[in-house]
Formats: sequence, C-alpha cells, structure tokens
Amino acid sequence: MPASHPEFTVTSLTAALKGAIEGGFSRIIVEGEVSGWKRYPSGHCYFTLKDAGAQIPAVMFAGPYEASLGRHPELREGLKDGAKVKAFGTVTVYPPKGSYQLNVRAVALAGLGDLMQRYLALKAKLGGEGLFDPARKRPLPFLPRRIGIVTSEAGAVIHDMCTVLTRRFPNLEIRLFPAQVQGADAPRSVIAGIDYFNAGGGEAPSGAGAPFRADVLIVARGGGSFEDLFCFNDEALVRAVAGSKIPTISAVGHETDYTLCDFAADRRAGTPSIAAEIAVPVQAELLARVDRCAAALLSNLRAAYEFCAQRTDHLASALAPALQARASDFAHRLDTLSRALGSSTVLELTRRESAFDRLREKLALLSPYAVLERGYSLTTDADGAVVKSAGQVKSGDVLHTRLAQGEVVSTAR
Repeated sequence: MPASHPEFTVTSLTAALKGAIEGGFSRIIVEGEVSGWKRYPSGHCYFTLKDAGAQIPAVMFAGPYEASLGRHPELREGLKDGAKVKAFGTVTVYPPKGSYQLNVRAVALAGLGDLMQRYLALKAKLGGEGLFDPARKRPLPFLPRRIGIVTSEAGAVIHDMCTVLTRRFPNLEIRLFPAQVQGADAPRSVIAGIDYFNAGGGEAPSGAGAPFRADVLIVARGGGSFEDLFCFNDEALVRAVAGSKIPTISAVGHETDYTLCDFAADRRAGTPSIAAEIAVPVQAELLARVDRCAAALLSNLRAAYEFCAQRTDHLASALAPALQARASDFAHRLDTLSRALGSSTVLELTRRESAFDRLREKLALLSPYAVLERGYSLTTDADGAVVKSAGQVKSGDVLHTRLAQGEVVSTAR
C-alpha cells in the first residue's frame, strides 16, 4: 500500500467530512417535498425532504419551529406530508452513525409536492364520480362469522389483527390473502386479494387456498411515510375497493394517514387493530347483554303476571256485587214491565171488544137476515141464487125460502 496516500481512522475521516460538509453547506436553502413529518412531545420535528432524484433527512428543533410559526401561522396546518417547502438551514453530520441531515432553522411553504398534487387530482376526479359518496356505503354486518384480510403475511399487522379478532370473538373464521402492500406491484397484488374474496365460490388465485365466503373484508397495512402508503392511492385499487361486493374496511397506516382507499371503503379505521375492533363485537359483552335482557324479560314477565293476577282478584271481588246489582235491577225492570204489560193488555182488549161490538151492530143493520126478523122472507134456487122475480123460476124448480124462523122447501108449478 503506497505510503504517499493520506491515512484516516474512521473517526478522523468522519471528522474531516463533518468539517468539510458543515463548512461548505452552512447557510443554504433547500427546496423539496415533506415526507414522514412527525412532531414529538419535546416539540422537535423530524421529516424527510425529497424530490424525484434524492432525499435527505431533516430535523427542526422546537425553537426554530415555533419561531417559524410566529412568522408564518399557516405552517401549523400546512406543514405536513406532501407539502412543498423551502427550508433554510445547515447540513450537519452525526458521527456515531456516519449520517448527515439538514438542520432546519426556518421554513416556508412553496406549494404542493408532485405526489400530493396527484393525490388531490385523483381524489377530485373519483369524488366527482360519486365514488366517495356516503350514501353508497353499506353498513357492516352486526355479527360476521368469516373475516377476509388482505395484507402482508410478514410483520406485526396480521398478528395484531388476529389477536384482536380472536380475543373479541373466539369462534371466527379468518382467512389471509398475502399481498404486497408497498411498491409498484402492490396495487395489483391487493386487487387480486379483493377479487379473491369477492369470487365467493369461484376459482381462487394461485396459492390463496380454497374459496372463502367472507362476511367482512379488511384491506390493511401498517404505518409508513406518504410515499410508502401511496400505492393505496392507485386508481384501479381505489375502484376495486369501491366495487367490492363485500362490506370493506380500509385500515392503512395510522390515525393521521388518509389514502383514497379510506374514502372508497364502507368504513375507515385509523389502524389495523382498530379495524379488527370495528369488524366484530366482543363475545363476552354480547353474552352479558343477553343475560341482562333475559333477566329483564323475566322480571317484566313476573311483574306483568303479578299485576294481572292482582287485577283478576280485584275484578272477581267486584264482579259478584256488580252481578247482584244488575240482577236486582233487571228483576225490578221486569216487574215494572210485567205490570205495564198487564195493564196495557187489559186496556187493549177492552178497546178491541168495544170496536168489535160497534162493528157487529153495523153488520147486523146491514145483514139481510135482520130483514127476516121484520116478517120478510128470502127465496133462493137450488144453486143458492136469490130469486128476485117469477120469471127466474120454471115449473119443477126447487125453491128454498128462508124465514125468520126456519126454512121452507117448495116446488114451483
């Protein structure tokens, strides 16, 4: 090894680089897009500045951050993932890790980054089509028995979700479709999982196992930067989530992360674990609720029975006097009506007898037999026809003559 070349230890080389970098880039302005923004309880802010070709980690301590807010209040809402900023600061080197970062002293908004612009444009387009309309979202089933999950088979997400699901309701059937959840192939992979569960008895994709009729579908991924989660803003994937025949929960990232899949799904969960809590009720709570309802029902039935029994006793005790009073009243009315009927009958008979006597007297006056009493007679032929003249009679005709007392039969000559 040539002795003419300079020699360094790792520490001395890092120190030399630190001096060169910090001396050469001590007061610079860097323009880029914010990613992975996070502010800690200490007030210090950590994020990444990036563009299409590279990225650099950045830190903004509490003092400079508060000072920037004082000059630009809009930063409080605008400084987040996807924001395009101009950051003033110094490049520093952290020797223990041999890494460098931008120590930001001041920052100002410079618009939206490319990814954020694409995100907002697609959101406006799909929203205009009604894909995010709350009216088209379906309620989740109250008690699903089969849960389909589309997520990575590696990592803590699937483990945490299964733990929450089985703790809340141990008798569930859970099926995982292992999908890529980051990178260029992630949208196609997640779409394949959605199609698999929506097949509902059709042919399953290779390696996914037998068809599985899910009651609820969960599309999930753990936290990450805006770029890491951006595959869930893919138009084809968002349309697949919106078109799912199975009620779907989107659980991508953390509480503060929003992807277009969240807007297209029937429900959005802040984290995968929250999605598991949303998907199923707690079995023990349901059983306790059933016990409470059964106890309340039994108590209400007992109270209703006791009330009815007491009411029956009261009615029975009041029925006998009421019946006796009604019977006495009916007897009194019957007696009154009987007496009235007797009087009315006698009166009516007397009236009718008088009318009969008057009619009989009139009839007697008009009767031909009354004439006979005065010495006249009534002659009829054999047929009973009254003989009014001699011309009606021929020799040999039998005649009947009615007198006041008796009848005389004679033969005409």
